Amino acid sequence: MASLAFSATSTWGSPTYMTLLEKFDGPKNDRSVFGNVNCKKRDLTITNVASKLPAVAPPAPPPTTTKTVENECKLRAWTSIQQERWEGELEVEGEIPLWLEGTYLRNGPGLWHLGDYNFRHLFDGYATLVRLHFENGRLIMGHRQIESEAYKAAKKNNKLCYREFSEVPKPDNFLSYIGDLAKLFSGASLTDNANTGVVKLGDGRVVCLTETIKGSIVVDPTTLETIGKFEYDDNFGGLIHSAHPIVTDEEFISLLPDLINPGYTVVRMEPGTNERKFIGRVDCRGGPAPGWVHSFPVTEHYVIVPEMPLRYCAQNLLRAEPTPLYKFEWHPKSKGFIHVVCKASGKLVASVEVPLYVTFHFINAYEETDEDGRIKAVIADCCEHNADTTILEKLRLQHLRSFNGEDVLPDARVGRFIIPLDGSRYGKLEAALNPDEHGKGMDMCSINPAYLGKKYRYAYACGAQRPCNFPNTLTKIDLFEKKAKNWHDEGSVPSEPFFVARPGATREDDGAVISVISDKNGDGYALVLDGTTFEEIARAKFPYGLPYGLHGCWVPKK
Repeated sequence: MASLAFSATSTWGSPTYMTLLEKFDGPKNDRSVFGNVNCKKRDLTITNVASKLPAVAPPAPPPTTTKTVENECKLRAWTSIQQERWEGELEVEGEIPLWLEGTYLRNGPGLWHLGDYNFRHLFDGYATLVRLHFENGRLIMGHRQIESEAYKAAKKNNKLCYREFSEVPKPDNFLSYIGDLAKLFSGASLTDNANTGVVKLGDGRVVCLTETIKGSIVVDPTTLETIGKFEYDDNFGGLIHSAHPIVTDEEFISLLPDLINPGYTVVRMEPGTNERKFIGRVDCRGGPAPGWVHSFPVTEHYVIVPEMPLRYCAQNLLRAEPTPLYKFEWHPKSKGFIHVVCKASGKLVASVEVPLYVTFHFINAYEETDEDGRIKAVIADCCEHNADTTILEKLRLQHLRSFNGEDVLPDARVGRFIIPLDGSRYGKLEAALNPDEHGKGMDMCSINPAYLGKKYRYAYACGAQRPCNFPNTLTKIDLFEKKAKNWHDEGSVPSEPFFVARPGATREDDGAVISVISDKNGDGYALVLDGTTFEEIARAKFPYGLPYGLHGCWVPKK
């Protein structure tokens, strides 16, 4: 559809071609920062190259209104994807480890306009799935739009047809407005735009997710084709769930917020089934609604249920125009809590009040024992925004596209909850390390999955080099030494650093870290860092810059 500005210069599996991309010839110094010290980038040579690379249309400028962009640069992170799909082998600069064999999938919003209409918020965009396939030191990249009902309806009608994060379809008349309210209560008008995460289930199915339950969509990890809806075979009902379930080869655990009787239902699903089974329920201690639960952690024996004072708000859901907190409200007087539920019995074993907090993403949790091996506390780490809700407003596209050099990114830290299991009423929240180590920016985290729910040392995340308006570094956090190593490409925006462990590794950080970078020149590249040294070992330039993405998963080679 022309109004979506998709180029037809290449199609899936049958691209047109041009000459090889030139080898990177920029300056070899000042390309990286390790441990907050400017260092020279390691010299990289081309080891594997694509035989041909596709011709694509030159990038169009991002759609704007008269006030949208005041200081626009070439950065493509906040602009819509240039075409609906593409696939091709990339030129590799450096050397990809031969053991790195499999597929990294990254999901996120990638289309933020319909015709001349521009979406407001980062979280509104229609989902773009990116695939990086590693094999024998070579790299094939592809991307494709997830064909949700919301996306297909927008293409067909050239207008918004479902409620997105901050966007509401414009009613044609009063009767259609009343009809839309009825559809909201039934869930029919809520989006199925699965633009947040992607997970590989224990049975091999790959599912893209968002916060609406209907936005669970099965995709083919090789072709990126949308296979269909992931339908749950149970009677839990409800409209929303945590966008980040806990997924391992053995199980799938999720939280279902209850907006009618404020609380959370904890459920488990076994591989090979679509049936969620009841583990337990937690009633909210504050009110008037459940706290937003975008993610949550687990330990070996427990599910950790956060209750933030940033709470769902039914009134805001009904508004035609968004408030600064969108579908949420800040209720500091309702306080903040952390609940601990036993996986085996479903019983509530701890419920403590903690200092006010705001977090999108938990990093990990583990159990702390005494000298006799008895569990005395649970430690839960998260990317915590110092109880500052303005981070949501800072993610408006107008703010992201208009950086003028002013330092406007709200501070964040690795927030560590200490939750005693001795019946205490209160828990603690403190910084796990000095936030200056990572520039007081912290989000989009990953760990070695073998350490999920266990005591761990390392986490990988996006940090900040100030001034900035968005996390702009990759950071490796050492929670034992309380230090960080930081990678930075000036003017670029990296997405989530994803850790892949080397097969047979015995050290926690023995592996590779993958990220997708949008650079200041309007280009983009896949980046591979050594998980131990955090030095760059390979990169591969894309044929054009890609939009910023959110979360990914690893699909090992069969």
